[in-house]
Amino acid sequence: MQFNRLARTQLYALGLSDTAIAHRVEQGRLVIVERGVLAVAPALAHDEWGRWMGATLTAPGSLLSDTSAAAARGFWSSRRDFETITRAGHGGPRRTGGVLVFRSTTLDGDRELYRGIPITSVARTLLDLSTHTSDAALARAVRETVRLELTSVASLADYLGTARGRRGAARLGAVLERYAGLPVRRARSGAEVRALEILRARGRPMPRLNVRIAGEEADLSWAATRLIVEIDGGPFHLDAGEDARKSGRWEAAGWTVLRISSDCVYDNPKALLALAPSLTVPQGRL
Repeated sequence: MQFNRLARTQLYALGLSDTAIAHRVEQGRLVIVERGVLAVAPALAHDEWGRWMGATLTAPGSLLSDTSAAAARGFWSSRRDFETITRAGHGGPRRTGGVLVFRSTTLDGDRELYRGIPITSVARTLLDLSTHTSDAALARAVRETVRLELTSVASLADYLGTARGRRGAARLGAVLERYAGLPVRRARSGAEVRALEILRARGRPMPRLNVRIAGEEADLSWAATRLIVEIDGGPFHLDAGEDARKSGRWEAAGWTVLRISSDCVYDNPKALLALAPSLTVPQGRL
């Protein structure tokens, strides 16, 4: 399914030469819609899916991105004067016909197919939007992706953990933090954010997130009860020996250290609640 769009290279593969293609264009059987992209006549101007597919066919490896990707996924409705794609490589944006082309060296892991169209992931699309949209528009896009169940606060926090330092990451983190009402920017993983969501929903005392205790950074900590809960799993808990060393330092400083796997946080919230303090304590002492 290509929404009535064909790359010139695809027509070559079907056995058509440039002369044969030009003849069909002259006859009105084919219509040139973008450089290197044609459609079987008629090509309707209001056919968004055709435009999106056509944009990605302008060169191999092109991904629908930014506002175009957001519109295709259903969380962007503002007017667009052109479609946006991103390709691997270096260089600034360049407009060709009805397509604005961006280059990026950080597309690994962000390539998906949506209704047959190569497209950036939801998280990457939000990161791209965060580089140029207004705070209100970005906040609305974040809310819509969660409402439409295209992603979750925890999944976006996971993505931001890998995108630290990249353009737009801090701003997206700030918007996500305001939306969720949780310290998302301090999170190292989605499991940590999910743990905070669970604790808040059950009215439990909220822990501090990723603060240093006895010289080591602890995932979740409650100062009033001198309790640390470490969420094992993901890129920050791959060294069992290092985890044991940190636990030793905390215990020597008078803290109780408990552990739970990131999978358990998602799949068995009751296990997390069994570890966390259950009595309300003064918020100023957390």
